[in-house]
Amino acid sequence: MSGVAEKPRTTSTGRARMPRGERRAQLLTIAERLFSDHGYHHITMDDIAEGAGVSKPVLYRHFPSKLDLYLALVDEQGAALVRTVRTVLAPFRAPAPGTSSADEDALALDGLAVIEGIVRAYVEYARSAGPSAGLLFESDVMRDPGVRARVLEPDEVNAREFAVVLGRLTTLTEHEAIVVARTCTAIARNAAGEAARADSDVTSDELTRLVPALAWRGVHGMIRREA
Repeated sequence: MSGVAEKPRTTSTGRARMPRGERRAQLLTIAERLFSDHGYHHITMDDIAEGAGVSKPVLYRHFPSKLDLYLALVDEQGAALVRTVRTVLAPFRAPAPGTSSADEDALALDGLAVIEGIVRAYVEYARSAGPSAGLLFESDVMRDPGVRARVLEPDEVNAREFAVVLGRLTTLTEHEAIVVARTCTAIARNAAGEAARADSDVTSDELTRLVPALAWRGVHGMIRREA
C-alpha cells in the first residue's frame, strides 16, 4: 500500500471537485431556498444550476428532473416532521408505571397532553423550518397526484402512530382510532400551515393552546371508563 495520499479529483479548470454527497447536499440546499422563496413553477433547473455554480449536466447527474429534486426536498422535510412527532408520542406508547386502564383522570391527562404535543410538534416544526415548511404546508404542486401523495405521506405516518396511542387511551376500535387520528393530524397540519404563513398574526402559544382544546372536546368523551 502506497503512503502517498490520493490527490483529490479536479475539474477542467483545475479546481477540486466536490465529493458526490457534498454536491448533492449543496444542490438540495440551493433548490430548497429557491423553491421556498419563489415556488416550484417559477424556478427552472437553470436557476438551480446557476445558484449552485455548476453546469446543468452536473445537476442532472444528481437529479434527473426538477420534479425529482423537489420530491427529494419534500421527503427531507417530511422525515423531519415525522421525527418531531415521533419524539412527542414516545412517552405515551405505554402506560406510566402504576397507571391502570381504569384510571380515568390519568388517561384524560395523557389524552390532552398528547394532542397538545402533536399540535405543538407541527407548529414548532413549521416555525423552525421557516420558508421551507411551505414545501409541506403550502406546496404549489398539489394538483399532481404523485406530489400530493408524497406531501401528505408524513401526515399518514403520524396519524397511524397516533392511532396506536389512541387505542390505549380510548374505547375506539382500531379503525375508529385511525379515523380520529387522521382528523386530529389534519387539525395539527392546519395549525402548522397558519404558523408557516409569513403574514400570520397568530402566535405559536395561541395555536398550541387553542387548537388542542378544540380537538380535545371531541376526544375526551371517548376516554376509557371503568366498567
